Amino acid sequence: MQPAAPVTVDIGRGLMRPARQVPSPNQDARPPGASIDLVVVHGISLPPGEFGGPWVEQLFLNTLPREQHPYFATIAELRVSAHLFIRRDGELVQFVPFHARAWHAGASVWRHRVACNDFSVGIELEGADDVPYTAVQYRRLGEAVAALGRAYPTLAAEAITGHSDIAPGRKTDPGPLFDWPRLRAGVAAAWAAGTPA
Repeated sequence: MQPAAPVTVDIGRGLMRPARQVPSPNQDARPPGASIDLVVVHGISLPPGEFGGPWVEQLFLNTLPREQHPYFATIAELRVSAHLFIRRDGELVQFVPFHARAWHAGASVWRHRVACNDFSVGIELEGADDVPYTAVQYRRLGEAVAALGRAYPTLAAEAITGHSDIAPGRKTDPGPLFDWPRLRAGVAAAWAAGTPA
């Protein structure tokens, strides 16, 4: 088995390697002068609790077929995206370049700052609140956060939070089973490995 490719960021283009690029139309420009100060971790599965299909990508591309599942009819009109999606097997998929604003956080507040989309990177993990995430997802997420920290010095090491923390009462992801100490250890290990951005 070949070792996984190192995770790095092309700062000029705002793209992560080795992520597969699937551009979403659900993005726009960050406000003038905005910096990347936060990583927001999400969890998503479509249909809820099912993994491995094309549906998350189709949601972010506005092509989700509402007739395919009853739940899809309730969300097909949403216009949402994330910068990154990490599948259960660790595959990285990028929908929005980091210098652009992805539509992932919605109404949100972090440290008295509203509109978290303006200054954050949104990373979706393929998962559900009541299902543990996989070891490779934690590893890839740690590598991704470390690579972002190297590329964007405004992103402090502790500036990682869950969707539930910036939108309490409205969102519950990445869920109570998400292992924050494991993620922080993974970020520290990836940072110590010293892969350049």
